[in-house]
Amino acid sequence: MTIAVTNGYVVPVDGEPIHGGTVLIDNGKIVAVGAEVDIPDGAEIVDASGRWVLPGFVEAHAHVGVYEEGEGWAGQDTNEMTDPVTAKVRAIDGINPDDEGFRDALSGGVTTLVVKPGSGNVIGGHTVAVKAWGRTVEDMLLRDPVSMKSALGENPKRVYGEKKVMPSTRLGVAAIIREALTKAQDYKARKEHAASEGKPFDRDLTNEALVAVLDGDVPWCQHSHRADDIVTAIRLADEFGYRLVINHGTEAHLLADLLAERDIPVVTGPLIVGRSKVEVRRRDFRNPGILARAGVRIALTTDAPVVPINFLVHQATFAVKEGLDPVEAIRSITVNPAQMLDLGDRVGALKPGLDADIVIWSGDPLDVMSRAMRVFIDGREVYHFDQTTGQGVTKPAFYTEPHP
Repeated sequence: MTIAVTNGYVVPVDGEPIHGGTVLIDNGKIVAVGAEVDIPDGAEIVDASGRWVLPGFVEAHAHVGVYEEGEGWAGQDTNEMTDPVTAKVRAIDGINPDDEGFRDALSGGVTTLVVKPGSGNVIGGHTVAVKAWGRTVEDMLLRDPVSMKSALGENPKRVYGEKKVMPSTRLGVAAIIREALTKAQDYKARKEHAASEGKPFDRDLTNEALVAVLDGDVPWCQHSHRADDIVTAIRLADEFGYRLVINHGTEAHLLADLLAERDIPVVTGPLIVGRSKVEVRRRDFRNPGILARAGVRIALTTDAPVVPINFLVHQATFAVKEGLDPVEAIRSITVNPAQMLDLGDRVGALKPGLDADIVIWSGDPLDVMSRAMRVFIDGREVYHFDQTTGQGVTKPAFYTEPHP
C-alpha cells in the first residue's frame, strides 16, 4: 500500500525541517521525504496541512508490558528476584501486548519501546525493542535482544541485603558482576576449545547471554544514579571491554566531560518524579542540557510506568525550559536512543529505508498544548485523536468476530 503524507511541516530529525513537505510510504517503509516528491497514481493521500510530521518517538528504557498498570501482583513480571544474576531471562517472555501502557504510548507519539527487566537484580536479563501496537509480541517485535540490563547502587543491595545474602553492599554488587563475567570468559574459552576438538559441550543460558555482551553483540545497559556508581560502571566496562550505556545517570552531569571524552551515552530520567531515595537527590531538569552541551549523547526516559509514557515529550519540554536545546530535545527521544541501542537502521528519523513510524502532531510537540493526531506504525494507522469526542482512538489489535 502506498501512502503520501502531504503539505505538513516535516521534521526528519536527521535533516532540516521542510515546509509543505511530503513523506511517501510504500509497503510499510519510507521511500521518499522532501518538498517535491513524485506521488504515484492511486496512492492514499493524507493531508497534513497545518500539522507537524515527525518520526515516532523512541522510549529507550521502559517496563511497559512487563510491569502492567492497574494489575498489581498478577501483572508484575519486572524482576526475577530469586538470584542476583538472571542474565538468561528475556523481557520478551513477560510482555502483555494488552497492557494499557501501549495505548498511552501511542497517545504520546511513542511508537518504539525498549522494554527492560527491572533493577532489583545485579544482572537483570535481556531487553527487547517492540513497537507500541500489535496482537502478539511477535507482531510488535523490532529486535531481540537489544541489550543486557544490569544495576548498581541502592536497588540490588537493598533487595539482597534484606535477604541477608550477597550482595548487601556496593562492593558486593561490583563483585557479583565481575564474577559473572569472569565465569563467562572461562565458559567461552571452554566452548571454543571443545569446538576445536569436535567435542560436545553443555550449553548454559546465563553464560551464553553474557558471552554475547563480551563479544560486543549487545551493549550493557547499566542502571546507575550516583557519580561514584557511574565511575564503577566505567571501571567494569574497561575491565571486560563491553559497550556501556549509562541508564538513569542522575549525577551523570557531574562527570559530563569524562563521559563525552569516552563517548559513553546516557539514557537519563525519569525527570517528572520526586526525590524518593538518596541516590536521586540531584534529579534536576537542568541535567540533560548540561550533558548535551558537554557533548554527551543523551536520550530521555520515563522509566514507564514510573512516569506515564505519554509524558516522554513533556520531559523534553521541561528540559528545554531549563536549558536543553530544542533540536537536541527532539533528538533525545528519536534518533539518539535509536542509534545508541543499534535501532537506527529501523527507527528514529524520517528517511528512506526506515520503518514508516510517523506521527502527525497538531503543532510543535514541545508545546504542551499540542497532541498526536494520527499515528502510523509500519505504514498502518493505529491511532487517531477524535476531535468530536475529544478522545484518542486506538485501532483494535485483537480479533473481533465479523458482523454477519
